[in-house]
Amino acid sequence: MTSDRVGDFITRLVNASAIGKRAVELPYAKHLEAIARKLSALGFVGSVSVQGEAPKKALAVELLYAPSGEPKIRGVKRLSKPGRRLYAPHTEAHRVAGGTGARLFSTSKGILADAEARRDRAGGEALFEIW
Repeated sequence: MTSDRVGDFITRLVNASAIGKRAVELPYAKHLEAIARKLSALGFVGSVSVQGEAPKKALAVELLYAPSGEPKIRGVKRLSKPGRRLYAPHTEAHRVAGGTGARLFSTSKGILADAEARRDRAGGEALFEIW
């Protein structure tokens, strides 16, 4: 068991896309499902589905690739960690990679991307940047 579920989640996505896997199966958590669905809405991953029953639920995430074969997820930087939580107001929701990436926030309004956090004026825990 890992103490950093979000860090483990994004590391598995990056590693699986780097070796060309089409899908990855992860341990289930509601928080991770919300993050995966936000990444799907942003176009970094494909479909997200929950498999199995209560004690052995799993989260299946389809990975996306460009027509040239390059993965849509080019890089990830973990911001808030279990030993050092990083909270930021909506004014610090900067663009990532010139607008081609996103910074995800865990807010009272749910998981939000940087543009949504600025629009809704919602700050929170800055989880990670993805581009």
